[in-house]
Amino acid sequence: MKKVEAVIRHYKLEEVKNALTQAGIQGMTVTEVRGFGRQRGHKETYRGAEYTVDFLPKVKLEVVVGDSDVANAIKTISDVARTGQIGDGKIFVTSLENVVRIRTGETGPEAI
Repeated sequence: MKKVEAVIRHYKLEEVKNALTQAGIQGMTVTEVRGFGRQRGHKETYRGAEYTVDFLPKVKLEVVVGDSDVANAIKTISDVARTGQIGDGKIFVTSLENVVRIRTGETGPEAI
């Protein structure tokens, strides 16, 4: 089992969610986050004063999938979330030792 975390642009969330659903990937957690990567934010002007906005608003999407669905999840997210501009985001994949469904007590892949 793997956890796929994607940090993407806000306005791409609905498209990514629909694409993952069509790809057969169920369940996700979404968190509003702020951060920066190589772009280091951007400069804005307010009342004549220039300042740097370091932490840009993004959305972090988390899905847990079986090992056989990892490549499909990554491809779906990256294809739909890509704009070709700096700041499109990142995808992180980590291994999960165990998953437990609280309601039924199921563990492992059955709990996904």
